[in-house]
Amino acid sequence: MQTIETLEQLEELKQSEEALLILFGGKNCNVCHVIKPQVIVLIEEQYPKIKMVYVDCHETTDVCSQNGVLSLPTLQVFFTGQRFIEEVRTFSLHKVMQDIKRPYSMIFDD
Repeated sequence: MQTIETLEQLEELKQSEEALLILFGGKNCNVCHVIKPQVIVLIEEQYPKIKMVYVDCHETTDVCSQNGVLSLPTLQVFFTGQRFIEEVRTFSLHKVMQDIKRPYSMIFDD
């Protein structure tokens, strides 16, 4: 999972990647530290063509504020440059995996 440090990096990925998962977290967020490895494993197993990135909101506050992130953790999923999923604070990773299934299969029909 690549770490994003600038708003420009993130905006470029949103436009260039067919599928992008962004996990906004922080070094002081214990929940973020717990779900990050779980997200990595689930996405790699079920949706290997999704590019995953991480934004540390304690280090890069401007990137988080420009993306409307006010609570941690926040997970956003983009398909073809459009935000499809946004989950904030308490959410089910199982539900997120289910929500990704249909658009993923439409874009990557192999």
